[in-house]
Amino acid sequence: MAASEELARRVVEAGRSCSLTFDGYDWSAVSWPEGMGRESLLALDFVERREDLVLMGDVGTGKTHMASALCALACERRLEARFFTASSLVMRLRRARDDGRLDREAALIGKARLLVIDELGFLPLDADGARLLFQVFADAYERQSVVITTNLEFSRWGSVFGDDQMAAAVIGRIVHHGRLVQFRGESYRVRHALMQEG
Repeated sequence: MAASEELARRVVEAGRSCSLTFDGYDWSAVSWPEGMGRESLLALDFVERREDLVLMGDVGTGKTHMASALCALACERRLEARFFTASSLVMRLRRARDDGRLDREAALIGKARLLVIDELGFLPLDADGARLLFQVFADAYERQSVVITTNLEFSRWGSVFGDDQMAAAVIGRIVHHGRLVQFRGESYRVRHALMQEG
Protein backbone atom coordinates (compact mmCIF):
# COMPACT_ATOMS: atom_id res chain seq x y z
CA MET A 1 0.00 0.00 0.00
CA ALA A 2 1.38 3.42 -0.98
CA ALA A 3 2.17 5.87 1.80
CA SER A 4 -0.61 8.26 0.71
CA GLU A 5 -3.16 5.44 0.69
CA GLU A 6 -2.03 4.35 4.16
CA LEU A 7 -2.37 7.92 5.45
CA ALA A 8 -5.86 8.22 3.93
CA ARG A 9 -6.88 4.91 5.52
CA ARG A 10 -5.60 6.06 8.94
CA VAL A 11 -7.39 9.43 8.66
CA VAL A 12 -10.71 7.80 7.77
CA GLU A 13 -10.25 5.26 10.59
CA ALA A 14 -9.58 8.09 13.08
CA GLY A 15 -12.86 9.71 12.04
CA ARG A 16 -14.75 6.49 12.65
CA SER A 17 -13.43 6.38 16.20
CA CYS A 18 -15.23 9.65 16.98
CA SER A 19 -18.54 8.68 18.50
CA LEU A 20 -20.39 11.92 17.70
CA THR A 21 -21.85 12.72 14.30
CA PHE A 22 -24.44 15.18 13.01
CA ASP A 23 -27.11 12.45 12.82
CA GLY A 24 -29.93 13.73 15.03
CA TYR A 25 -28.00 16.85 16.03
CA ASP A 26 -30.22 19.52 17.64
CA TRP A 27 -29.49 22.77 15.77
CA SER A 28 -32.00 24.86 17.77
CA ALA A 29 -29.40 26.46 20.08
CA VAL A 30 -27.13 27.58 17.22
CA SER A 31 -27.01 31.23 16.15
CA TRP A 32 -25.06 31.67 12.91
CA PRO A 33 -22.85 34.60 11.95
CA GLU A 34 -23.68 36.45 8.77
CA GLY A 35 -22.58 34.57 5.67
CA MET A 36 -22.48 31.18 7.34
CA GLY A 37 -25.05 28.50 7.94
CA ARG A 38 -25.50 24.78 8.38
CA GLU A 39 -24.81 23.97 4.71
CA SER A 40 -21.47 25.78 4.58
CA LEU A 41 -20.48 24.30 7.94
CA LEU A 42 -21.20 20.76 6.73
CA ALA A 43 -19.40 21.44 3.45
CA LEU A 44 -16.32 22.30 5.57
CA ASP A 45 -15.86 25.46 3.50
CA PHE A 46 -14.13 27.10 6.48
CA VAL A 47 -11.45 24.38 6.49
CA GLU A 48 -10.70 24.95 2.82
CA ARG A 49 -10.29 28.69 3.54
CA ARG A 50 -8.25 28.06 6.73
CA GLU A 51 -10.79 29.98 8.79
CA ASP A 52 -11.31 29.50 12.50
CA LEU A 53 -14.55 28.94 14.39
CA VAL A 54 -15.27 29.85 17.98
CA LEU A 55 -18.24 27.90 19.32
CA MET A 56 -19.23 30.03 22.31
CA GLY A 57 -22.15 29.89 24.68
CA ASP A 58 -24.14 28.15 27.34
CA VAL A 59 -23.05 24.85 28.87
CA GLY A 60 -24.71 21.76 27.40
CA THR A 61 -26.00 23.37 24.20
CA GLY A 62 -24.05 21.27 21.67
CA LYS A 63 -20.67 22.98 21.25
CA THR A 64 -18.52 19.91 21.95
CA HIS A 65 -20.89 17.70 19.97
CA MET A 66 -20.57 20.00 16.95
CA ALA A 67 -16.77 20.20 17.27
CA SER A 68 -16.41 16.43 17.56
CA ALA A 69 -18.76 15.83 14.64
CA LEU A 70 -16.79 18.32 12.51
CA CYS A 71 -13.62 16.42 13.36
CA ALA A 72 -15.23 13.11 12.33
CA LEU A 73 -16.63 14.67 9.15
CA ALA A 74 -13.21 16.02 8.17
CA CYS A 75 -11.67 12.58 8.66
CA GLU A 76 -14.42 10.96 6.56
CA ARG A 77 -13.47 13.38 3.79
CA ARG A 78 -9.81 12.42 4.17
CA LEU A 79 -8.76 15.67 5.80
CA GLU A 80 -6.47 15.16 8.75
CA ALA A 81 -8.07 16.45 11.95
CA ARG A 82 -7.07 16.40 15.62
CA PHE A 83 -9.33 16.83 18.67
CA PHE A 84 -8.06 17.85 22.13
CA THR A 85 -9.49 19.38 25.24
CA ALA A 86 -7.45 22.48 26.09
CA SER A 87 -6.15 20.82 29.27
CA SER A 88 -5.20 17.53 27.56
CA LEU A 89 -3.37 19.45 24.82
CA VAL A 90 -1.36 21.38 27.39
CA MET A 91 -0.50 18.15 29.25
CA ARG A 92 0.55 16.50 25.97
CA LEU A 93 2.80 19.45 25.09
CA ARG A 94 4.34 19.46 28.57
CA ARG A 95 5.17 15.75 28.33
CA ALA A 96 6.67 16.27 24.88
CA ARG A 97 8.80 19.16 26.12
CA ASP A 98 9.96 17.20 29.16
CA ASP A 99 10.91 14.30 26.88
CA GLY A 100 12.81 16.61 24.50
CA ARG A 101 10.39 16.15 21.60
CA LEU A 102 8.29 19.34 21.69
CA ASP A 103 9.24 20.34 18.14
CA ARG A 104 8.16 16.93 16.84
CA GLU A 105 4.84 17.07 18.72
CA ALA A 106 4.15 20.61 17.49
CA ALA A 107 4.87 19.47 13.92
CA LEU A 108 2.40 16.57 14.28
CA ILE A 109 -0.30 18.91 15.59
CA GLY A 110 0.52 21.36 12.81
CA LYS A 111 -0.07 18.73 10.08
CA ALA A 112 -3.79 18.58 10.77
CA ARG A 113 -5.98 20.61 8.43
CA LEU A 114 -8.51 20.95 11.28
CA LEU A 115 -7.50 21.38 14.90
CA VAL A 116 -10.21 21.26 17.57
CA ILE A 117 -9.51 22.68 21.03
CA ASP A 118 -12.44 21.85 23.30
CA GLU A 119 -13.37 23.35 26.66
CA LEU A 120 -11.13 26.41 26.58
CA GLY A 121 -11.59 28.12 29.92
CA PHE A 122 -13.09 25.20 31.83
CA LEU A 123 -9.82 24.68 33.69
CA PRO A 124 -7.38 27.53 34.40
CA LEU A 125 -3.92 27.40 32.85
CA ASP A 126 -0.75 28.18 34.70
CA ALA A 127 1.76 30.53 33.02
CA ASP A 128 3.73 27.65 31.48
CA GLY A 129 0.59 25.98 30.09
CA ALA A 130 -0.67 29.29 28.72
CA ARG A 131 2.62 29.83 26.85
CA LEU A 132 2.47 26.34 25.35
CA LEU A 133 -1.13 26.82 24.23
CA PHE A 134 -0.37 30.26 22.86
CA GLN A 135 2.33 28.72 20.67
CA VAL A 136 -0.22 26.30 19.19
CA PHE A 137 -2.46 29.22 18.21
CA ALA A 138 0.51 31.18 16.83
CA ASP A 139 1.67 28.19 14.76
CA ALA A 140 -1.86 27.50 13.44
CA TYR A 141 -2.48 31.09 12.33
CA GLU A 142 -3.26 31.16 8.59
CA ARG A 143 -2.03 27.55 8.23
CA GLN A 144 -4.83 25.50 9.82
CA SER A 145 -8.47 25.84 10.73
CA VAL A 146 -8.97 25.88 14.47
CA VAL A 147 -12.31 25.19 16.15
CA ILE A 148 -12.52 26.30 19.77
CA THR A 149 -15.34 25.56 22.17
CA THR A 150 -15.79 27.79 25.20
CA ASN A 151 -18.44 29.13 27.52
CA LEU A 152 -16.43 32.31 28.16
CA GLU A 153 -16.82 35.57 26.28
CA PHE A 154 -13.63 37.00 24.80
CA SER A 155 -13.46 39.61 27.57
CA ARG A 156 -12.85 36.80 30.08
CA TRP A 157 -10.06 35.01 28.20
CA GLY A 158 -7.42 36.96 30.10
CA SER A 159 -8.34 34.89 33.16
CA VAL A 160 -7.78 31.68 31.17
CA PHE A 161 -4.32 32.67 29.95
CA GLY A 162 -3.43 34.54 33.13
CA ASP A 163 -2.31 37.44 30.96
CA ASP A 164 -4.50 39.95 29.14
CA GLN A 165 -1.89 40.64 26.46
CA MET A 166 -1.44 36.97 25.62
CA ALA A 167 -5.22 36.52 25.50
CA ALA A 168 -5.51 39.56 23.21
CA ALA A 169 -2.86 38.12 20.88
CA VAL A 170 -4.74 34.79 20.68
CA ILE A 171 -8.08 36.52 20.12
CA GLY A 172 -6.57 38.76 17.44
CA ARG A 173 -5.37 35.75 15.47
CA ILE A 174 -8.66 33.91 15.81
CA VAL A 175 -10.98 36.77 14.87
CA HIS A 176 -8.85 37.84 11.89
CA HIS A 177 -9.91 34.79 9.85
CA GLY A 178 -12.63 33.47 12.10
CA ARG A 179 -16.31 33.36 12.82
CA LEU A 180 -18.24 33.28 16.07
CA VAL A 181 -21.01 30.69 16.31
CA GLN A 182 -23.12 31.31 19.41
CA PHE A 183 -25.09 28.78 21.42
CA ARG A 184 -27.97 29.77 23.69
CA GLY A 185 -30.49 27.67 25.54
CA GLU A 186 -31.09 25.07 28.19
CA SER A 187 -28.55 22.31 28.63
CA TYR A 188 -29.37 19.19 26.61
CA ARG A 189 -28.07 17.07 29.50
CA VAL A 190 -30.35 18.82 32.00
CA ARG A 191 -33.37 18.48 29.70
CA HIS A 192 -32.74 14.76 29.28
CA ALA A 193 -31.45 13.97 32.77
CA LEU A 194 -32.55 10.83 34.54
CA MET A 195 -32.65 12.82 37.80
CA GLN A 196 -35.76 14.85 37.13
CA GLU A 197 -37.85 16.25 39.95
CA GLY A 198 -41.45 15.07 40.08
